[in-house]
Amino acid sequence: MTVHEEFMQDAYLRIRKTVSSNNDALPPTLPQAAQLCRARGSLPNQDDLVTYLQGRGRQATIDHLLDDIAPALNGQNRSSRYWGFVTGAVLPVAEVADNLVSAYDQNVQVHLPNQTIATEVEDAALKMLLDLLRLGPAEAWSGRTFTTGATASNILGLACGREGVLTARLSAAGCKEKTASELGILAACMRAGIKEIRVLTSMGHSSLPKAASIVGLGSATVHELPYSADEPWRLNLGAVQRELQQDGVACIISLSAGEVNTGRFATQGLEDMRRLRKMADLHGAWIHVDGAFGIFARALPETDDFSRLHQTAAGLELADSITVDGHKLLNVPYDCGIFFTRQASVLFSVCQNPNAAYLSSDASDIQSPLNVGLENSRRFRALPAYAVLLSEGREGLADMFARMVRLARGIAEVVQDSPNYLLLPDRQGQEQEQGVDLTDTHICVLFRAKKDSLNDVLVETINATGLWYVSATKWKGQKAVRVAVANWRVNVAKDLELVRSSLASIAQGHKTARNDA
Repeated sequence: MTVHEEFMQDAYLRIRKTVSSNNDALPPTLPQAAQLCRARGSLPNQDDLVTYLQGRGRQATIDHLLDDIAPALNGQNRSSRYWGFVTGAVLPVAEVADNLVSAYDQNVQVHLPNQTIATEVEDAALKMLLDLLRLGPAEAWSGRTFTTGATASNILGLACGREGVLTARLSAAGCKEKTASELGILAACMRAGIKEIRVLTSMGHSSLPKAASIVGLGSATVHELPYSADEPWRLNLGAVQRELQQDGVACIISLSAGEVNTGRFATQGLEDMRRLRKMADLHGAWIHVDGAFGIFARALPETDDFSRLHQTAAGLELADSITVDGHKLLNVPYDCGIFFTRQASVLFSVCQNPNAAYLSSDASDIQSPLNVGLENSRRFRALPAYAVLLSEGREGLADMFARMVRLARGIAEVVQDSPNYLLLPDRQGQEQEQGVDLTDTHICVLFRAKKDSLNDVLVETINATGLWYVSATKWKGQKAVRVAVANWRVNVAKDLELVRSSLASIAQGHKTARNDA
């Protein structure tokens, strides 16, 4: 063993010991203030001309990383109760695979089957994901690639949508020699007689207007078409029909599956999707699904308790493109997203590297990733996903997803049964007199305290316990708590009891403090 290899082996053992060294039954979800203060104080100081950018050596650097920096990182991978963002942890097999990615440092840009197996592993993982999510045969999704996450995948979705709707209009106008990507948006719109491209959605993720801005459509072209005030996440199909009939307007329909606060789906199942597909085909529109985390509902066990979610998620396979996030429910390391489209030619048209002979690949049915994605330089992020799919299989992943849903539903039931909290979304602001059907609950739970004084500080109070972590949001103009269960370490019974006792204690503590005041 060389000196370098010995250093790396010892360092990795120290890393694992640091991550696992906490003897508490419940690892903290957030670092303590003193740990954050120490970490900030340890950062290099530009004013220190003697030590700034002077090499410390690798041993001193590792000491700094493990003793100063690591304790000031949050517990999203260590704790099963980090529920603030839709943030998965890292399955052990995925961590090992990710270390292999760094050790071999593949630049997965060109398909070179005589030199590396990397692109074939990536394609195998993509095909396995299609199968896991029951989206149909791989041949139906000839455009497929790994991305950095849902934002990058949504950018590809809108870019492909822009290309698809404009090229179709150009062809109809007799301009068949050029694609929209070659001409540019302005020239393509002028030749096709298009005055505006609109993105139609309902409670679309914040990355949607960002993506619209990046691909040149403009964030203002994102139009919200909510079904009703009580169900704003649902897409109003009648309003979509009216938008599609506008003269001089081309449309991309973007569906949330699911919405980031409630986890609810923009469509209600197969009939909605069939209706949308018919409208899109008639008017030359593009259907894009932002299925970052919700699409994994399609991989839940096919049992009665998940039948409602399967019904709601049905029909998404009729879309033109789909966004998936691996670093959410699949529990692989950041950054890992996936993008699927039925039209590989459109994806290639958007992303190809023309006139670069040195980047040409061997003849194959596998596209070089640089011609179907945003990056020319990219890491082998497919390997951890491949490892998880291979290790856990359909049954193991279904069981993992089921535990997440069962915990989320348990938390929703605790909130619903409590006299101190209100489960959201509510109907017209009214408290639920009777029990709410929780079969629509996937992994997100939204709620607030009934007393405004407690609601104003509820998120901060929960997070200050260090026992569980939630994120702050708003619903109908009021502060709300969002819980998103996405961690493979979920222990339904223990985690649920912690939430039950913690919520009761917080409500009682607030009441006592108010009375004392």
